[in-house]
Amino acid sequence: MIVWVNNALRSEQWQTMRSLAILSAFLLAAIGASTQASAEDAPHAHAFPSSDIALVVPFGRGGATDTLFRMIAEQAQRHLNTSIITMNMAGNGATLGSQFVKQADPDGYTLLGSHQTIDLAYIAGLSDYSHDAFAPIALLTRTVNIPATTPGHTLTQASDIAAYVEQHPGELLVGIIPSSTDHFFWLHFFEQAGIAPANIQFVRYPDTGAQVVALLGGELDLAMLNLPSAGTLFERGALVPLGVANDTRLSALPEVPTLREQGIALINTTDRGLFAPRDTPPERLKRLAQAFEQALQQPALVETLQHAHGSYVDFMPREAYGRYLDDRYDQLQRLADTMGFER
Repeated sequence: MIVWVNNALRSEQWQTMRSLAILSAFLLAAIGASTQASAEDAPHAHAFPSSDIALVVPFGRGGATDTLFRMIAEQAQRHLNTSIITMNMAGNGATLGSQFVKQADPDGYTLLGSHQTIDLAYIAGLSDYSHDAFAPIALLTRTVNIPATTPGHTLTQASDIAAYVEQHPGELLVGIIPSSTDHFFWLHFFEQAGIAPANIQFVRYPDTGAQVVALLGGELDLAMLNLPSAGTLFERGALVPLGVANDTRLSALPEVPTLREQGIALINTTDRGLFAPRDTPPERLKRLAQAFEQALQQPALVETLQHAHGSYVDFMPREAYGRYLDDRYDQLQRLADTMGFER
């Protein structure tokens, strides 16, 4: 019996061991196949980006924001090994485009190229969201703003505006994109120059390009422009810069004095950066920021931005940019409160 039991146990143990060996071999084969499949699929599953990226500009073609982002994106796409397709989506005080990106999938394939207008629209009551509704990627540039008019106008420099308004109250036509950076610029300018906004006629336009056309057509007296949107027109004499809102003169306009030189204490830049839908994976935000940082390290691009477009490279990665946006929002809100900035 004992011998039989031992043989039976041995037989049973052998069968169990054989079954376990077969099961182990099967599992190992399955794991190996799975590992191989994962290794083969990994480049497709985890590589970013693996398709084109849409960059939404919430303004029309030809404006400063459109011009600068197209230039920078052309360089950045080389470091992403994919195309960045710039899409203009103007309207509703630049909120049409930002709303589109806000509602897009948070996968890093739909980006917003914008500036302070996100917060200004919120402060003015035009939208129900601020920069907090997005994931900041990076600050890219600061562009010096320039009040401008047409050749032959009575105004020849910015310091002439106050006297003109006093002599012609309610007659000066000033173009604005409602609740955007130029609207804020003019309110701040009038405050510093001692001009009552009630004596100004603000004319609303969807974007800067439309203001340029209106100015050239004699429909406006003034518009806030800059070198990206009007540099060629300044050079040809088709439009006249009245001053630059910078601490120093611009190399492209050495004969144009700063506003400070004219007794108006105002420095004003439009600070352009990249945003993604909230909850976009941090590693994708980092990848995008790195590509744009590499683009902005190209000497030829930096030279063009600064000297041809009056824009300074001021790259700021996403964490620092997020803190900057918070601080900047507080400053904008304080200024808006003192100026009565609203819709």
